[in-house]
Amino acid sequence: MNPYLEILPEVQQALANGKPVVALESTIIAHGMPYPQNVQTALEVEAVVREAGAIPATIAILNGKCCVGLTQQQIEHLGQAKDVWKVSLVDMPYVVSQRLDGATTVATTMRIAAMASIRVFVTGGTGGVHRGAETTLDISADLTEMGQTSVAVVSAGVKSILDIGLTLEYLETKGIPVVTIGQDAFPSFYSRQSGFASPLRLDSPREIADMLRIKWDLGLNGAVLIANPIPEKFEVPAPEMEWYITQALHAAAQQHIKGKAVTPFLLKYIAEHSHGESLEANIALIKHNARLGAELAAAYTQV
Repeated sequence: MNPYLEILPEVQQALANGKPVVALESTIIAHGMPYPQNVQTALEVEAVVREAGAIPATIAILNGKCCVGLTQQQIEHLGQAKDVWKVSLVDMPYVVSQRLDGATTVATTMRIAAMASIRVFVTGGTGGVHRGAETTLDISADLTEMGQTSVAVVSAGVKSILDIGLTLEYLETKGIPVVTIGQDAFPSFYSRQSGFASPLRLDSPREIADMLRIKWDLGLNGAVLIANPIPEKFEVPAPEMEWYITQALHAAAQQHIKGKAVTPFLLKYIAEHSHGESLEANIALIKHNARLGAELAAAYTQV
């Protein structure tokens, strides 16, 4: 047992018995949504995973421990505390060594999930290549982590605030398969369309589970990014969302927002200026992803 890991007994038992387990990130709780929607959404997402036949394992760093599976009290703490770190891989040794509390990004959640031998991870949208990265070199650690950590990532595509075309190019360079379920177009988080074709398409959790098993059996380490388009009734049309994103990027530049503060700022700005439309879409897509992730985890235990 890794001394830095603290696995909830229910999760530990499921792993020991070969039952399906789904990892969930915690950045959305501490930095992605306002209270109380953040806590309510986290608990509802866990419930969706259970309903679909898997055990949820929300991941965070608490008092310097990498926690795999959280109690409701711990989720409440993350949702209300003001001094919770947003932990990417570069921060992880500091936060653990200083015994701090941290909400984990996609990259850090993947790493901790892999430490606990969890193969399927669900998030809202992943990071990627930021707009203007040709001059800033601002590329999310999520992508480099996907290139080396063998955990399947279920998302609604990459966040639409990013440069989706460059992100897809970078994923190909890193040898990370990108599969969209059920459609040929690659989705863009809030929207079912992005203007880009998906590199690959599969139409069922079982097909994706077969691909995962074969990929890793071949010794091809690293993730598969599984894009799950937001349900049509909840989507925000891409042109409308692009208008909000442009305004948010302009506001961020004016306020000199940089680094890891950019994404939370943009998401908050868009939620406020879209009159909650983007927040509703965000909640809907995460639950949609949770169901697919649970179905995929169950299918993976059977292949």
